[in-house]
Amino acid sequence: MDFIKKHILKIIGIPVGMLGGYLYYYFIGCSSGTCPITSNPYISVIYGGLMGYLVFDMFKKKEKTTNEQL
Repeated sequence: MDFIKKHILKIIGIPVGMLGGYLYYYFIGCSSGTCPITSNPYISVIYGGLMGYLVFDMFKKKEKTTNEQL
């Protein structure tokens, strides 16, 4: 349970990004097949999930560290 609390934004970011990737493929996409990411729905969804993970990871709180000098 502690793992989920620690990584909740990353967990939420993956499906949000996957949905965004699919919507980008569906509405914008590339019909000619020359675009490597947007011409295939599977690759577009995987790429969107990766981007969602990375974007939502930017908003995590930084852990407090103590700078003790020895």
